[in-house]
Order: sequence, then C-alpha cells, then structure tokens
Amino acid sequence: MSVKASAPLTLDWRRFFGKRLTLAVGGGILLIFLLLAIGAPLLAPYDPILQGGDVRLQPPSWLHPFGTDNFGRDILSRVIWGTRIDLQIAVIGVIFPFVIGTTVGTIAGFFGGIVDAAFMRLVDVILAFPFLVLMLSIIAILGPGLGSFYIAMALVGWVSYARLIRAQMLILKSSDYAIAAVSLGFSRARIMFRHLLPNAIAGSLVFSMSDAVLVLLSGAAVSYLGLGVQPPVAEWGVMVADGQSFVTTAWWITLFPGLSIVCLAFGFSMLGDGLGELLGVHE
Repeated sequence: MSVKASAPLTLDWRRFFGKRLTLAVGGGILLIFLLLAIGAPLLAPYDPILQGGDVRLQPPSWLHPFGTDNFGRDILSRVIWGTRIDLQIAVIGVIFPFVIGTTVGTIAGFFGGIVDAAFMRLVDVILAFPFLVLMLSIIAILGPGLGSFYIAMALVGWVSYARLIRAQMLILKSSDYAIAAVSLGFSRARIMFRHLLPNAIAGSLVFSMSDAVLVLLSGAAVSYLGLGVQPPVAEWGVMVADGQSFVTTAWWITLFPGLSIVCLAFGFSMLGDGLGELLGVHE
C-alpha cells in the first residue's frame, strides 16, 4: 500500500522540479549573456574594433583566448561586445511583432465578422510569401541596417501572434465570465484587454521565446549577407561572415561567434520550454 501511495507523489515531484529546471537553465543562460552585455566595457580585454597588424590571425593563446581575426582584432572582445547587439536583435525583433500581432488578433477574434475576415485575409496574403524572402525584400527596399531589419520583422512577424491570439479570443469570448462582463455593461475595450487578453496571452508568451530564436538566427543571417549590422561593429553574424574565407586556416574566427549564436538560441529555447510547461501550454 505504501509503495502504491508514494509512486504518484514521486512522479509529481519529478514533474515539479523538471518544469523549473528547464526554466532555470534557460533563464540562467540568458542571465549570463545579459551580464556579458552589461559588463562588456569591463570584461572585454581589448577594444573590439582596434586593429593590430602584428597580431593578425593569431590562434587562441593566453593573450588572446579566442585568437585574433584577419585585421588583428581580438575575437573574445568582439564576442563579448557582440552580445549587446545580438540580445538587442532578439528582444526588439520580438517586441514589435508581439504587440502588433496581439492587438490585431484580439480585435479580430473579439469582433469577428467583417473585421475578422479583413484581418485574416491580410494574414493570408503575408503568409503566401516565404518568410525570409519577404523580409529580405523589405530590407533591400529600405536599405541595410538594424532599423530596416526591425521594420521588416514588425511587418512580417506579427501574423503568427495574431493567429494565436485570435484563436484564443474566439473561444474565450463565449465563456461565462465574458458573458457576465457584457451583462454588467463593461466596455468592449475593457472586456477585450482586461478580461479576455490576460487569459489568452499565455500561448503567445511561450511562442515569443521560440520566435526570439528565429529572430536571432534571421538577424545573424541578414548580417552575414551584409544587409544587417555593418562593419566594423562587433556582431556575431558579421564575425562569421568575416571568417568564412579563413575557415580552414583560422577556424577560431567563425567558431566562437557561431557557438555564441547557438548558446543564446539554446537559452531562449529552454526558457520557452520551461515557461510552456509551467503555464501548462504544452500539456
């Protein structure tokens, strides 16, 4: 009897710690990168754009733990300073699509009818084009730079959030508490944003962590193609592009910024999984 009674309790404790372990690992990784970004002026041993002709293409050593690039710049310093740019890309590149998509999805799902049909047709038009192709086209029109990248992400990336919120709003607007709020004479804005949206937004919050991974990789890809961050600013995608001609002779130029991209993306992914398990989104 005692064994049967304790088995479910053991399983519950494993699930309890499992949820928080994933969340803690993801949050810990992101915290490390955040501290690197904040403390870059103190932690970086060299100026990230300082060139040194006498130390070009030096392999990892005590003086340069990550080696130097073809301009003699210290890779470790550039990786640390690049954390600021890539964290900014991941966060800002998600915030604007999240806000736009949440607003559109809330309005479309709540009002339905012609409003819903108009917004969803716009979503269908955007989804008809490949994501990366549409994003690169917008950046090419606006010109290279981070500003163009953020605008492109805002114009293209909001559709996923709109669809998620709309689906939840269609369900929640028929719930008992929503009907009660209508009968009490609350305004539509209050019902939408105070009563329904807080209950519909959990899925979008979890998705935003996964979307941050996509935004981070897209930002690195755009910089790699020369349409994002412009040299000599330290950014991981730019660093990978700079080292592509030296992969066989100076592997460290691309290895360390590439690993940084993978680790930061892993942190966002783990945080999203832990948040989803904690909120019951995946269950």
